[in-house]
Amino acid sequence: MSPIWMPSANRIASANLTDFMARMEARWGRRFADYASLHRWSVTQPAEFWPSIWEYAELIGVPGRLTFTGAGMLGTRWFPEASLNFAENLLRFRGDDKALVFWGENSVRRTLSHDQLYGRVAQLAAAMRAEGVGAGDRVAAYMPNMPETVIAFLAAASIGAIFTSASPDFGVQGVLDRFGQIEPKLLFVADGYFYNGKTIDSLARVAEIVERLPSVRKTVVTPYVGVDGHRIEAIRNGIMLGSFLQSASAESRIEFARLPFDHPLVIMYSSGTTGVPKCIVHGAGGALLQHVKEHRLHGDIKRGDRMFYFTTCGWMMWNWLVSGLASGATLLLYDGSPFLGRGKILFDLADAEGMTHFGTSAKFIDAIAKVGLAPIESHRLDRLRVMFSTGSPLVAESFDYVYARVKGDLQLASISGGTDILSCFVGGNPIGPVYRGEIQCAGLGMAVDVFNPEGDPIRREKGELVCTRPFPVMPLKFWNDQDNAKYRAAYLDRFPETWCHGDFAEWTAHDGFVIYGRSDATLNPGGVRIGTAEIYRQVEKLPEVLESLVIGQTWENDVRVVLFVKLRADVVLDEPMVARVKEVIRDNTTPRHVPAKILQVTDIPRTKSGKIVELAVRNIVHGEPVRNLEALANPEALDFFRDRPELMN
Repeated sequence: MSPIWMPSANRIASANLTDFMARMEARWGRRFADYASLHRWSVTQPAEFWPSIWEYAELIGVPGRLTFTGAGMLGTRWFPEASLNFAENLLRFRGDDKALVFWGENSVRRTLSHDQLYGRVAQLAAAMRAEGVGAGDRVAAYMPNMPETVIAFLAAASIGAIFTSASPDFGVQGVLDRFGQIEPKLLFVADGYFYNGKTIDSLARVAEIVERLPSVRKTVVTPYVGVDGHRIEAIRNGIMLGSFLQSASAESRIEFARLPFDHPLVIMYSSGTTGVPKCIVHGAGGALLQHVKEHRLHGDIKRGDRMFYFTTCGWMMWNWLVSGLASGATLLLYDGSPFLGRGKILFDLADAEGMTHFGTSAKFIDAIAKVGLAPIESHRLDRLRVMFSTGSPLVAESFDYVYARVKGDLQLASISGGTDILSCFVGGNPIGPVYRGEIQCAGLGMAVDVFNPEGDPIRREKGELVCTRPFPVMPLKFWNDQDNAKYRAAYLDRFPETWCHGDFAEWTAHDGFVIYGRSDATLNPGGVRIGTAEIYRQVEKLPEVLESLVIGQTWENDVRVVLFVKLRADVVLDEPMVARVKEVIRDNTTPRHVPAKILQVTDIPRTKSGKIVELAVRNIVHGEPVRNLEALANPEALDFFRDRPELMN
């Protein structure tokens, strides 16, 4: 197979990764012939590699003499003598250059320079301190993706408080299931948000949430949609942001709290479709080190680049995006529907603001391909160098679409990791080729492998994505998890001293990776393991199919494959259509992939971050409870799967 894209000689020469390799050769007296040799060094010599990342990124703080102490997945402690502050590193740049550019769906554009961002964080941090917020206290945000959310995060981090966030489209119970466990002292909210041409008022939900969160001392309301400010009187201890800032003396300087490397930074949440979300605690040092590595070396982000990711504040990619400030990037923030103008709005943003890095999801790429969007014809995209995709597997046909209809000279970096590690296991290589359908490489410092069910490494076969050595951005713990019992059960019980991520993957002949879907949603008819993405890839080639979802139904002491399809409004799932679906799957996979049942549904349930929920549907089909409907963006869609007579025989 030939690459679909190769970087030019000039691009390779100017890449941060090329510079890093040369510096490491000089620093450690080693020779790196290619990326593979660099990666081997990074995982076998962590005491050389990770301090080198700290030095290369010129992180602010004291690294100490020791890279790690202890041994094993839960016994290793990274940089035990170090002290740093996460926010100090993100606010290191000064001047009039733009730090943030914000576009709201309502056509509002706002900018903040590096100096302005620093000043706003200083003000808010002082107000937080005046309110009694200190290191280890929790600060929560129920906010759109807007500058004030970034400011709240950085202000909390500057003090050493632990930040957590949820998208404002979460329902009341979904917020309580998350924030109720961690008991925040401050809650930041907006009066509402805009989405798909609608103005959504948030204040009624906020009032209900706060009544059921007794730990919240103040609810700080940011004006955005222009809801009557008097209504905050209904919110217990509610105060407008302007008034909250006036409660503290004007501050122009931030007193950054220098804290240990493993001081908690953020609390993230598992998707929670099968129970109350687990609260995953991530450390400041690990997040910072991992993010600057991924941004500078894997994403080739340089000072002055303009970095965008379409994300809500409830998805880990928001945290990943914000960390781009540590590399001197300008963050492009967008809040609203990405499908305005049939998906053109994000490409309008790219042209208008000189976007260099475009972050999106496989779902978005598939959607704009289906409506025939061709940005290569309508937009310049002259500064765009990299396109990131994550959230679900990016199929080979989507690679074809990007290079044919978006931009031909572009590093398409499919990346994969998750909330669990706040980052990636596998991702982009700016000096290497891109092969259609493949993630380029394992991340530096990440001892990634693929195991068969017996725990043996395999190549060019499908198996479990694992990591065999500890790494600095492993979660510190789960909140209220005595003796790390839930932690071990989530990642470490499958294989001894090995992180099992729950992805079904293949290590390819090009030293790249293909992700086939979640291994816990993997189909197993007749004992043969099938990744759900293998079926989606074929089914969604059909123009009549808008979306699909596949599960394994327990049936007659085996598993049968059941496919649900959402079709165009003018299409009915009749026998010829069923035959076409089966034919495209059979012709492009194997007979075992062909569903035993194909059923039409009106909608497909998804999480708030846009991921389809195979496990929740599987529970519904088997008559089992879905314990946390609030994790779903459209829980009503589950009714289309309940008590289907077609699945009774």
